[in-house]
Amino acid sequence: EEAEAMHRRALGGYEKVLGAEHPDTLTSVGNLASLLWRQSLWEEAERLGMQVSETRKRVLGEKHPDTLMAMHNLAFMLKSEGRGKEANSLMGRCHELREGVLGRYHPDTESSLGTLEEWRIEDTEIEA
Repeated sequence: EEAEAMHRRALGGYEKVLGAEHPDTLTSVGNLASLLWRQSLWEEAERLGMQVSETRKRVLGEKHPDTLMAMHNLAFMLKSEGRGKEANSLMGRCHELREGVLGRYHPDTESSLGTLEEWRIEDTEIEA
């Protein structure tokens, strides 16, 4: 609870001083979303994750590494909520863009590919 309160205070400061669309503000929103996700507060975490992803996409473009990281994080949030199809689709798009922008062997590209493979194995085991 203390960490959440600190994140919310920091976010308020960033929004007031830098504005809602500043990269540092969006990082703060993403950090709060991650914290809420770890606390199993899925609904608010997803809302904030979606906000970060959509804003970064609009401001920086879909192919920017920060946008791709936001997509990656949002996919995990969706997966945690049991929304596997949406999560797989988003992670697939993230991987496709990362491969085009960062290259096949970049750690972020490999991370998204590894996640997709892991999720496919999990989905196969569930179906069996």
